[in-house]
Amino acid sequence: MARSQGRTARHATKTDRPDPFGYDPVFAARLRPLTEFFYRRYWRVCTDGLEHVPSTGAALLVGNHSGGIPLDAAMIGAAIDLEHPQHRVVRFLYDRFVAGMPFMGELYNRMGSVVASLDNARRLLEMGELVGIFPEGVEGVAKGIWHRYELQPFNSGFVHLSLLLRAPIIPTAVVGAEETYPVIAKWERLGPLKDLLNVPYIPVTPLFPWLGAIGMIPLPTKWHIRFGVPIRLYAETRLRRAPSSATAAKLAERVRRHVQAMVHELLAQRESIF
Repeated sequence: MARSQGRTARHATKTDRPDPFGYDPVFAARLRPLTEFFYRRYWRVCTDGLEHVPSTGAALLVGNHSGGIPLDAAMIGAAIDLEHPQHRVVRFLYDRFVAGMPFMGELYNRMGSVVASLDNARRLLEMGELVGIFPEGVEGVAKGIWHRYELQPFNSGFVHLSLLLRAPIIPTAVVGAEETYPVIAKWERLGPLKDLLNVPYIPVTPLFPWLGAIGMIPLPTKWHIRFGVPIRLYAETRLRRAPSSATAAKLAERVRRHVQAMVHELLAQRESIF
């Protein structure tokens, strides 16, 4: 406990220079007990491969996106914050529609996340940050429970970033998140709620909305997170300029297949969802 408190204090005092995206280390430190509870007690996350996450410098964490309400970013961030020797902060990119949701944009920013754009990602990497990306985007969380752990096509933007800034890609696989909010349907006829909440749909699960607010409690599934061997595209290609769209798409698909294989490995090792 003393070590955890010391880490909290160190994080909270890193305020010499305001973060350009609104990250608030003091606010993040206050939330750490909650994320640690979910990480260690509720989802009992097992994490391996942390030695592949660099202790310093820029890198891209590229993973599968899952769960009707995506909580995977929070647990990946908790894994590195709590378990990595350097307790680094992961700066996740989030979809623009989230910024328009009541309170959510500011909350995400204060926790270290940033609105997704190539310019924002590039700036973070130039700052030497760990940047978390889910290249499936909304399609990754929109798929139903019957297609869980089937990775959707990857947007190739991260390939350009990796090549341009010589940033290694850390393939990241998450198993367990898909079943926290098993999506059986999508409620898309929102009427006035669409403008109020600024969401494309509301996920329907076996418990929500039938049980009201209780149905929004995530199921206590058992999670496993794995960080793979870094992929250094810049060291494997002879590109002297930005890749063509076709080349970038092929490289993105290669990374997608790699992460999909890691997910399959974790699924094969899983004995029970809970």
